[in-house]
Amino acid sequence: MRFGILIIILTLLSCEQNSNLTNWLKEDPFFNSQNLFSNERFPNLVISNNGTLIATWGSSKVVAKRSTNGGRSWGNEIIISDPGFHGGGTLVDEVTSNIFVFVEEGHPISPIQIYVSNDDGQSWKKHDTKINRDENGNLPSMHMNEHGITLKKGKYSGRLIRPSRYYGKNNSVEEYSNHYSNAIYSDDRGMTWHTSSPFPAFGTGEAAIEELSSGILYYNSRRHYSNDGLNPKMRHIASSNDGGETWKDLSVSKVLPDGAQFRDYGLMGGLTRIPLNDYDILLFSNIISLNKESGRTNGYVWISFDGGKSWPLKKSVDKGSFAYSSMIAGRPGTSTEGMVFLLYESESGAKFAHFNLQWLLSGADIKNYLKL
Repeated sequence: MRFGILIIILTLLSCEQNSNLTNWLKEDPFFNSQNLFSNERFPNLVISNNGTLIATWGSSKVVAKRSTNGGRSWGNEIIISDPGFHGGGTLVDEVTSNIFVFVEEGHPISPIQIYVSNDDGQSWKKHDTKINRDENGNLPSMHMNEHGITLKKGKYSGRLIRPSRYYGKNNSVEEYSNHYSNAIYSDDRGMTWHTSSPFPAFGTGEAAIEELSSGILYYNSRRHYSNDGLNPKMRHIASSNDGGETWKDLSVSKVLPDGAQFRDYGLMGGLTRIPLNDYDILLFSNIISLNKESGRTNGYVWISFDGGKSWPLKKSVDKGSFAYSSMIAGRPGTSTEGMVFLLYESESGAKFAHFNLQWLLSGADIKNYLKL
């Protein structure tokens, strides 16, 4: 029976639609933005198996909005949990089509509840589950990480994984040296979650994970801790070749900023991979903010053509207020294909932007960056 289930999972994921590069380059440059939420904080953005955009949001209650036409229009707010504190890591199970949202009672450290939707995000109910402690005996906190993913490659195909973190005793400066990023993963469709080994740098949290075409997981984390000589103002990177159970090869990006550069205090960033079988095009969102007067402003999207090894191009998204962000690339075979979607804190709410690669490339020839 277990063998049969495995075959079903592998078949579903191997049949996953992957875009053709021409589908991402055939349109003229396009960019549009709109206000999506008022007040509150904490964005996540995913696309269901049906191609429905689902934006989750909230710091006193957690809500969702749905778009079934590629972000052109949105339905009314759907309450997931009231009260509730968004834990990030919203995740689409690409095998079952279930969608998971993680809610904490308040700012961590706080009790966690998982909600699930089995009707494309139209309704939500509490999900009985178990989250196991990490190797240090610590329970993870959820807040406030980028969306999770379903793995598609190799022996870990079908695994659900999302970034998480350990908060120490609290979020005080004195505890930063005890904080670390990690991940939770499930091999039984979200009934049980295991906690990975710690990310190989302390003071980290609010991270993002993407699976590369090789099956290696690329992990990109915020950090605000600086007494070990590692620059906390730039993003911290690690990888996993065991499905997110352990993390290795720590590096500090020389290109990707981690929030405002005038202080040692990072900023949640968005991360997504363009769904192309033969290429590892990653996009990352954060800010270029150099002085106290500007604060969290000046949002950009960076593009990598080699799985995060280099980031040769970037494009301004919003010169104004820009804080936490979440980003997702369109799902092949749906109304979202060929577009990139970005949800970010701005002013006293959230803005939603969507654009295509032609806009992001700004006239640059992609052939100069890909081995075509």
